[in-house]
Amino acid sequence: MVSDSLPFSRRRAKEERRARIGPMAALSHVALLVWTVLVAVPIVWTFLASVKTEDEIFGDAWSLPAALRFDNWARAWEQAQIGQYMINSIVVVFFGVLGTMLFGSMAAYVLSRYRFRGSKALYLLFVSGLAFPVYLALTPLFFVVQNMGRVPVIGPFLGLNSHVGLILVYIAYSLPFTVFFLAAFFRTLPTAVAEAAFVDGASHSRVFFRIMLPMARPGIVSITVFNILGQWNQYQIPLVLLAGAKDKWVLTQGIADISTAAGYDADWAALFAALSMAILPMLVVYTVFQRQIQAGLTAGAVK
Repeated sequence: MVSDSLPFSRRRAKEERRARIGPMAALSHVALLVWTVLVAVPIVWTFLASVKTEDEIFGDAWSLPAALRFDNWARAWEQAQIGQYMINSIVVVFFGVLGTMLFGSMAAYVLSRYRFRGSKALYLLFVSGLAFPVYLALTPLFFVVQNMGRVPVIGPFLGLNSHVGLILVYIAYSLPFTVFFLAAFFRTLPTAVAEAAFVDGASHSRVFFRIMLPMARPGIVSITVFNILGQWNQYQIPLVLLAGAKDKWVLTQGIADISTAAGYDADWAALFAALSMAILPMLVVYTVFQRQIQAGLTAGAVK
């Protein structure tokens, strides 16, 4: 009888647990549904408007287009120079994220694995950057980058209206969150493998690049995607640092230029096509790396 009663008691406990979490689960599903609608509806509307005429856009906003006007995309790519701006964005974001992940991962590894005088203060200095919005520093940042341009020989490559100067600023403002996230992740990794490598004579750099970095792959992928999204969508910083060189503008500046160049006579169909071009790469990146992002965010808790 004891053996017969155990399965019944377990089923009873499971049913009671489901009854307790039932309302909360339903509420969470409703919240997720509302959030999905709030995010998906503007994206769908943008893609829909990108293949309409302006009369259809300002007529019935949710009506299907009479014909797919992909010439809006061609006009945005060529006449509005969105193609050039997208290439500029890809170059800047690629090197910005590469530098951020290289320096951020090395700094996070050292601050999480080694104890030395001032290590905690240095870590807190990095983390304090999370509480300081970069927009409050735009004016001094402008003069700092301007002074970098006065450095002999290499100044023109580092100053205002240069992609290198913008990349360095992107790296600087992305480092606090990167170090904060990866330092917490590196702390969860086991030390036995690294210690065995040290015993075999491996150097600190070899242990980091060959052992610890591959072990931290879920966290690296997650923070890389977050940095790509943040730097790709950045508008205020390039607006200040690249204002005088239109040929070096990034995608966000080009999209804003379409809507402001002619006031109410702006090419709205091309504008929505340009917005679709900006959204599409980020949707692809997030869709491809969705599982890795989830694994990176939950790896620390699981370990």
